[in-house]
Amino acid sequence: MRDHPFDEVMAERLFAAAVSYLITAMEKWGQGLEMYCGRLVDIAVHVFILDTKNYREFCARHFGGRFLEHIPEIGFKYDGSVERTAHNIAENGFPVDWKLWERDFAKCGPCRPGENCH
Repeated sequence: MRDHPFDEVMAERLFAAAVSYLITAMEKWGQGLEMYCGRLVDIAVHVFILDTKNYREFCARHFGGRFLEHIPEIGFKYDGSVERTAHNIAENGFPVDWKLWERDFAKCGPCRPGENCH
């Protein structure tokens, strides 16, 4: 992942986590799960989203062109949403690289003020 000090093995682990998060978040959209990936996995999500051509093609292939919007970090509440998200990903059939998720288990990224997250 360009601009980040990850070796190839870590980059592949993070990208797999990012893709499983994005697919699960889109498939569970509207269920009020307040899914969030935490700061470490979020790096890979950002790198993918910023690669707009590939992200657009990914969304077209998997979600009919709908895409998960980026919500900038505003302030964190500490309610375990990252841990619940990792469990939602596992329940959705993806292998979870728990070490990538555990460090942020207590954190949650907020929705935009006044909005309910996916």
